[in-house]
Amino acid sequence: MDILYRDDDLVAVHKPSGLLVHRSDIDRHETRFAVQSVRDQLGCRVYPAHRLDKPTSGVLLFGLTPAAGRALSQAFEAQTVDKRYLAVVRGWPDESGEIDHPLRRIVDHYAPGEVHDDSPPQAALTRFRRLATIELPWAVDRYPSSRYALVELDPQTGRRHQLRRHLKHVSHPIIGDATYGKGRHNRAFAEAFGVSRLLLACTRMSFAHPVDGRPLTVACPLAADFLQVVDALGWRDALPD
Repeated sequence: MDILYRDDDLVAVHKPSGLLVHRSDIDRHETRFAVQSVRDQLGCRVYPAHRLDKPTSGVLLFGLTPAAGRALSQAFEAQTVDKRYLAVVRGWPDESGEIDHPLRRIVDHYAPGEVHDDSPPQAALTRFRRLATIELPWAVDRYPSSRYALVELDPQTGRRHQLRRHLKHVSHPIIGDATYGKGRHNRAFAEAFGVSRLLLACTRMSFAHPVDGRPLTVACPLAADFLQVVDALGWRDALPD
């Protein structure tokens, strides 16, 4: 994997879509994991600091010592890590806004849909900014054309599948999302652009260094398959710097 940043205490890599961070009951048949790949690539043990969904690509952080790994994990738990994502969604959201919608904790990853525990919903907040729009002459639903948008997402909390569930909640599901999205639109993008992945990527993280406390920002380019869709839709100039 591409190394975005490395020092004596941490490493940031570009995780591709379709790769689990570590062994999980979510996919018992998977044999490749980011933890093992980075460990083998660097020739040393690594300590995952956070999750990134299997279909999501982008910035993934590891501690290179147990202490650094713990400090990074605690920063994520304390919600002091600033994360930015890019996504292609169905429809045209407002130019900017917030999705303030509590989410219940998912406890069964095998059931179709979601199975929750009995605890009350947890506060969940996502800020978004619309970067570009397009209307394509596709009669995917009951309308003669279909609208899509490129959005930047700024999650203020870190609930499981928060971005995917929040965008579904406001009727702008992410393209390529097999769980929370719309199958007809996912298939239309796969047929038109040859890309069937989830079009969600973590493109930037800002946080305090786990040992010396200095501010760090790690940026990540879009993966080639994601960028292929952006270019096909004429959105390259709308990407954040």
